[in-house]
Amino acid sequence: MKSELRKDYILDKYVIIAPRRGNRPHFHDVNFETSPAHLPTPSKDCGLCAPHLDLKKNLYMWGGRKNWRIVVLPNKYPAITLNNPKAYGLQEVVVETQNHNLQLEDLPQNHLEKLLEVYAIRTKNIMANSRIEYILIFKNNGGKAGATIQHSHSQIFATGFVPQHFLDKSQEMQAYKLKTGHCIYCDIILKERRGPRLVYEDKKAVAFTPYASIYNYELWLMPKRHVDNIINLTLAERKSLARMTKTAISKIAHDLRLAYNYYFHQIVHDTDEHLYIKITPRGSTWAGVEIASGIIINPVSPEKAAAFYRH
Repeated sequence: MKSELRKDYILDKYVIIAPRRGNRPHFHDVNFETSPAHLPTPSKDCGLCAPHLDLKKNLYMWGGRKNWRIVVLPNKYPAITLNNPKAYGLQEVVVETQNHNLQLEDLPQNHLEKLLEVYAIRTKNIMANSRIEYILIFKNNGGKAGATIQHSHSQIFATGFVPQHFLDKSQEMQAYKLKTGHCIYCDIILKERRGPRLVYEDKKAVAFTPYASIYNYELWLMPKRHVDNIINLTLAERKSLARMTKTAISKIAHDLRLAYNYYFHQIVHDTDEHLYIKITPRGSTWAGVEIASGIIINPVSPEKAAAFYRH
């Protein structure tokens, strides 16, 4: 396959899909960190293991105080706080299991279903603060994905402003809706369901590799129904998304042996948004072209990535 310039679904952002770039020689001595399973940390030194947690400060707990399975706590090292008008917001840590040696992909599907419910519960609580405008829920898994602690966890980051990138995207989405009468993401789902980038599909949700993927093996998971916020997902939709998430991150961690991030954005006052979970394996390091020009070169075509996930 020859290199191909591809445009983002919504914004004027471009990616060069260049499969031949994957054949380049690599002469370096960089520690290529993959998943946390390969970054052993003694549990006695882990800040997220039970002995080091102040459960009296928990914001939500699934299970009893001794046998909890998921717990949400304030971030001990926040960049933004509710008492700082110059950097207003809040940060929370979602400890996904007591077991230091299990990663999210190793946990049963019903655990992931509950995790999505916990995200929804915390989102609803945070949205009660009228000053919060944007909520990001994300997971860093592995050193190359930004994880500094091996213990399986994710985070919630909520601010009093919407990042400009999402304001620009929202404006383009509104223009598309005025022109067509449709949600652009709903139309994207219809198109990708019929194409070579479809990965998983059931009655409630769909997963596909986006046309202009920025990351190697990037994957989007979306409810088919137009849902703008995680608090509006049904139990059946959470089940579908949890099943697809578990399947995907298991393949990334065990087959590709790559670090990964997943995340989803929620603009509190924009009900026209369409919720989606983005999973981004971290197989490439951005270099001069990407950093200087903002043009991303992706050596793994979305079509090849989709075939990997399907098999």
